Amino acid sequence: MSIYAIADLHLSLSPNVDKPMDIYGGRWHEHTERLRINWCSMIKENDTVIIPGDISWALKLEDAKYDLDFLSSLPGYKVLFKGNHDLWWNGIKRLNNMYDNMTFVQNDCFAAEGVYICGSRGWLTPDNDDYGEGDEKIYRRELMRLETSLKKAKESMLKQKEAKNSDGLDYEAEIIGVLHYPPVSRTNSFSAFQQLFEDYGVKRVIYGHIHGDEGFRCAIKGNYYGVDYSLVSLDYLNCKPLLIRNQR
Repeated sequence: MSIYAIADLHLSLSPNVDKPMDIYGGRWHEHTERLRINWCSMIKENDTVIIPGDISWALKLEDAKYDLDFLSSLPGYKVLFKGNHDLWWNGIKRLNNMYDNMTFVQNDCFAAEGVYICGSRGWLTPDNDDYGEGDEKIYRRELMRLETSLKKAKESMLKQKEAKNSDGLDYEAEIIGVLHYPPVSRTNSFSAFQQLFEDYGVKRVIYGHIHGDEGFRCAIKGNYYGVDYSLVSLDYLNCKPLLIRNQR
């Protein structure tokens, strides 16, 4: 099993949703079909694909289902997180009863072959020029949601370790952190999201939300304070899921 990631799919397959992405330039030209072709050539049935938000343009679940059905038809197991445009995302239990090859993560974590996938939507960080008084409450709430996810992973890891050690075996697991928004707006700043990832021993973080050449240039990428950050927006990746962990 290998783990891949790609965010910001911005699908609009419902006949009731008119959101062509081609208007945003060549990176988005026929992006759904290019994504399908690349996905099917790269992803195997036993692989896991993390999708950190902005999945569908739909406003209602009945319309988003066209896009979710499309994702379900693709190879691999999908682990989905909410983005700021996923207004159809409502009722986590209902969502998780819809498909047997997709999990929607909210205030929880997902375990896959010794890896715990944790995260939340995230929000603007205080170093962002657009951050205002009204953002503070949402920022703090998203920090709480992220920590809830990380705590659940740590609790599960401890139980697994105790069970393995009782058999005389060593157990090692890692946590992959997931946000839709970037964990920090400026690479020379440091956010409470980053602090949480460090506190919980996270070594790999993926995120999306960022688009356009200027955004790509300024986004946090690479190793900062011992954590590897990867931008996985679809247009940044040219419609090709990014390999996060190879376990073949």
